[in-house]
Amino acid sequence: MLEKIREGSQGVGAKIILSLVILSFALTGVYSYLGTNTGQVAAIVNGEEISRYDLDKAFQNEQNRMRSQMGEMFDTLMGDPTYMANMRQGVLDRMVSERLLDQKVAAMGLRVSDSQIQQAIVAMPEFQVDGKFNNEHYQTVLRQNNLTGSQIRDMMRTDMARQQLLMGLLGTEFATEAEAEALANLQQQTRDMRYVTVAADEYRDGINIGEAEAQAYYDNNPSQFVQLERVQLEYIELDVAELSKQIEIDEQDARDYYASQSNIYSMPERRLAAHMLFEGDDAKARAEAALARVRAGESFADVAVAESDDSFTAENGGELDWMTPGTMDEQFDNALFALEQGGVSEVLETDFGFQIVNAKQIEAGTLRPFEEVQAEINAALSADKAQQEFYDLQQQLADVSFEIPDSLLETAEAIGAEIQTSPMFDRNTAPAKLNNPKLLAAAFSDSVVLDKMNSDVIELGTNHMIVVRAKDYQKAGTLPFADVSEQISAQLLQQQASDLAQQQADQLLSDWKAGTAPADSTSVKAVNRMGNGILDSTMVMELFKMAKPTDGETIASIKLPTGDIAVMALDAVNAPAELKDLEMLRGRLGQQLGQSSYQALIASLRAEADVVFPQVVEQQ
Repeated sequence: MLEKIREGSQGVGAKIILSLVILSFALTGVYSYLGTNTGQVAAIVNGEEISRYDLDKAFQNEQNRMRSQMGEMFDTLMGDPTYMANMRQGVLDRMVSERLLDQKVAAMGLRVSDSQIQQAIVAMPEFQVDGKFNNEHYQTVLRQNNLTGSQIRDMMRTDMARQQLLMGLLGTEFATEAEAEALANLQQQTRDMRYVTVAADEYRDGINIGEAEAQAYYDNNPSQFVQLERVQLEYIELDVAELSKQIEIDEQDARDYYASQSNIYSMPERRLAAHMLFEGDDAKARAEAALARVRAGESFADVAVAESDDSFTAENGGELDWMTPGTMDEQFDNALFALEQGGVSEVLETDFGFQIVNAKQIEAGTLRPFEEVQAEINAALSADKAQQEFYDLQQQLADVSFEIPDSLLETAEAIGAEIQTSPMFDRNTAPAKLNNPKLLAAAFSDSVVLDKMNSDVIELGTNHMIVVRAKDYQKAGTLPFADVSEQISAQLLQQQASDLAQQQADQLLSDWKAGTAPADSTSVKAVNRMGNGILDSTMVMELFKMAKPTDGETIASIKLPTGDIAVMALDAVNAPAELKDLEMLRGRLGQQLGQSSYQALIASLRAEADVVFPQVVEQQ
């Protein structure tokens, strides 16, 4: 979230920020607006509770986000209880910080109008088709995520009010031109250098690694040749997703479902709304006067242009957008949907002032054609049937694999599944499908690898079960010398060749410092921090660490990842002829200052807050 806030503080449109931030809240349920509080409390922040349900939901969302970024690597990290416990605590800390921000917002009296929320919804790309807000798509997204218009409105109101506080804080941070110039001078500086590379490969021919030398290295470094325990598994899966692929739905069944669930596939009535908003001490009188002008025959749009205090909509005759029930607050909603087409409400007193509502156009609710939703219905019916079949088969999976614990053949026949076989793997090299902490714990348990028994039924995910047994097993131990002798010999050969190259490089370095520069050095002018795309990154890092020469050149050597040795002379440090991207750098520095201010705000709020953690936060 902070990254989006910082972007906003540098001039990116607020609607875009909100569209990105708000949907993440709306579709993941960080505050679990739709969930049921289990009664277990994860934290109490100034008397307000954060439930364990909310924490569990947010923690699951964070795991999903990390898995999408890191892939299989994150599945490996999940096997580390300490890492997962720290990650869970981090999620809770973030939720506490957000709750403190919300309390600060409430204390300051910050609020967001319905029209602002409406504008944010319209601007959200998740609700757009071909770059424009599409009400049908909007309703579909809400249905898919079990949200109503009122619920998303409430979530957006909370988050947008929070943005007011943060934007006010972060928008005041800036970097001076002098600070940006100093950073630019460092980043855009270039250096002139010469270098010689002493290749390790040139010294390999005279080196012979005997078996005794390799054996000695093997004996002295046993930790380098440890082999973890390895297992090859046979397994049977039961997965609703796979079951549903095998189910065909009769068209008549789909039509019957369509007829019985028509409310799911109907589009609600929608109305093109306009309004006038009046604020200030004389708001009610001005609103009544404006309404009287409309009643006397003036057009609503003309009066809105002249009188409405909502400048964003006034210039368009007060027009808001197409709305469905629940889009706005209850008072506005009731007034809008009680009107005939073209009708105008009485003056409404709301939290935002005095309003007059106009129903410009009305479109009746419609039912999506069967052909349009048939694939969706087939998928739903397939999932339902697969779910029922899954419930029936999972009991058989558990019963038969337990009753006949030394084989999977009978279990496979009982549920109509195939026995699959994995390659040999250790805990760090498990295939992606099997790289699950619960499964790995079972796969390497004594009952599976030593007693050759079937595992218990393991839940890999929602409606996804597996039973495994060991087909082959190798204990942990040290790899035999015969298996690694060639690897050791190659390693020692490269190491000794690199050592000889280092000796030659040391002599070159000494001679160069004494004034005898190598005749075959390579000269490179104006090297930037990217190495001009031609230099090894290790050389570039060392080059920019070297002190600016004051009399002659500065000389150093460095070992490269290949084992080669580079001897380098820094001849000159060049200031940039023209500083580039100063505004961008100022923006970045401002962002860093803004982040510091945000952290300081949170630290201040936490220092003054009464935060209680009733239960120890455990990894789920």
